[in-house]
Amino acid sequence: MDTAHRFTTRKAATLLLVESALVVGTVCVPAPAQAAPPPLLLANDFDDAEVDVSRYWVSEKYDGVRAYWDGQRLITRAGNPIHAPAWFVRGWPAEPLDGELWAGRGQFEQVTATVRDLDPDDIAWRDIRFMVFDLPAHGGVFSARLETLRSVLAPLRIDWLRAVTQSRVADDLSLHRQLETVAAAGGEGLMLHRDDSLYRAERSDDLLKLKPHQDAEARVIAHVPGQGKYLGMLGALLVRTADGSQFRIGTGFTDAQRRNPPAVGSWITYSHDNVTARGIPRFARFLREKPPD
Repeated sequence: MDTAHRFTTRKAATLLLVESALVVGTVCVPAPAQAAPPPLLLANDFDDAEVDVSRYWVSEKYDGVRAYWDGQRLITRAGNPIHAPAWFVRGWPAEPLDGELWAGRGQFEQVTATVRDLDPDDIAWRDIRFMVFDLPAHGGVFSARLETLRSVLAPLRIDWLRAVTQSRVADDLSLHRQLETVAAAGGEGLMLHRDDSLYRAERSDDLLKLKPHQDAEARVIAHVPGQGKYLGMLGALLVRTADGSQFRIGTGFTDAQRRNPPAVGSWITYSHDNVTARGIPRFARFLREKPPD
């Protein structure tokens, strides 16, 4: 069987699985028992807000998988269980923790592959850390929650359970200098958390994300076959945004991703530079598949 035929067959098999199973990232598995989604505080974009940055705590934005520790188990933002090894969560506090499962800058795919595995791989989980940035059930303002979080986690001395480093900036110039430093080191961006805000399960300017580029999400509706050196592999993804805009994304893929592209029906994140008069993203570039829910 030639390469092009195998590529086409794989796409057909993927579509069949999507119809009969729950899609987790790009891997289809039988639907697990699911709890109600945890009540999470969600971020707005910094560029869409008018804020006094001196009132915010600032931390690095980690490119991992958002996770919620309910006091007994880890779940995703949609309520799906995360099958971490027993040793990974042993000794964790009984109170809820909100954070990000992270393996270091540029290791997003490693994290998602590890987290979606129903049979946890001990070796892979050794590279994962749970970066905790909030105490959802605390009841106080963020500055108080941050102080308590540090006091709760420090005595545990669990290397892979860490409070996210938070700092202050004086003004917008200092904030963007910090963003440049993080981006130059391979980081995704910054998060800003208002010091006097309560933890509310909604999207608000109490939590803001700042990145060095614009990004958005789109649904994969077709694979465009490659040509030349990409013959038999993916040439581009044909995608559609939530508002109905349809366009191709042909850059940003590794060779491995071109051989095994995001499934039709899955969601991806892409970066772009503004949009055209017709609302089409300019210079769209593939970033990653959407994390599993």
